[in-house]
Amino acid sequence: MLKLDKKNIRELSLEELETFFATIGEKKFRARQVYEWLWLKPVVQFDEMTNLSKDLRQKLSEQFSLPALREDLTQHSMDGTLKSRFKTVDGHLVEGVLIPTDERRTACVSSQIGCSLSCKFCATGYMDRKRNLEFDEIYDEVVLINRQSEAVYGKKLTNIVFMGMGEPLLNYKNVLRAIEKITSPDGLGMSPRRITVSTAGVAKMIRQLGDDQVRFKLALSLHAANDAKRHEIMPINDSNDIKSLVDALNYFYQKTGNEITFEYILFKDFNDSLKDAEELVHLYRKVPADLMNIIEYNPIDNADFQKPDEDKVTQFMAFLERNRVNVRLRRSRGKDIDAACGQLANK
Repeated sequence: MLKLDKKNIRELSLEELETFFATIGEKKFRARQVYEWLWLKPVVQFDEMTNLSKDLRQKLSEQFSLPALREDLTQHSMDGTLKSRFKTVDGHLVEGVLIPTDERRTACVSSQIGCSLSCKFCATGYMDRKRNLEFDEIYDEVVLINRQSEAVYGKKLTNIVFMGMGEPLLNYKNVLRAIEKITSPDGLGMSPRRITVSTAGVAKMIRQLGDDQVRFKLALSLHAANDAKRHEIMPINDSNDIKSLVDALNYFYQKTGNEITFEYILFKDFNDSLKDAEELVHLYRKVPADLMNIIEYNPIDNADFQKPDEDKVTQFMAFLERNRVNVRLRRSRGKDIDAACGQLANK
């Protein structure tokens, strides 16, 4: 949790800001001006609120903190992908990615600084989890990546995926609060149908998403279709086995009707055989999933996994298609700057 000396001004609603300004003898409309600076055209310090008097800006800085995320470094990939390192007010670093295609501009955002799940194929999994990102820090990531999209490609973001550093469902309240602000007319006004939250599989919290009637899409990072193999690469499977995840996903769908996607990275000689594909088909039929994303593996320094040969990938895909699985091969973007799936580690 982020520790601050003064209250974070972005914890205040518009009504609470109006009350504050009334107590210091200022007009009510000042609250709306400040609210716009905080959310619609976010600034990193009070001095940037140029339609306020210097005296009023000083009063705000004395009363409140503004722990905004700042862009620290941005790398440009040969394929047009941008990876940004952001710095928090307490000095931590976290990464986010802008992935452009002809039809879309997608922000891949992080929810934690580091990660506690230790997935064997993921660079972030080899880092310690320092803390959760606060809701406004997650919002800042999206705003900063949106600015990049407008500056580089002349167009706003079309989609957001919570597939960066950390496990979103282990930062549940902040992720949902950030999405609430991202989709609010007082925020970015983005449709929740254009947001996907990806989880390594926290069954209890998947059920909670159903109870909370969320409107965004859900993706499960599966990567193996039986417990023995999944346990080997994803320790979270010990406490969240495949059966519990299938039950939770069905509950989520029953409550929300929202799209569910399976994410499956192919690892050479580990989960790429036709027997693995057969098990995957069997599992796919247990859940009303819309899509199976087969993902190209991206090598990292700490792991010995390799990418399968193209022939193996083609056979695997063909088997799924023959068995009426709605499957898509997701080619990696930004590999040359360590921005691809599983590579985020503040390098």
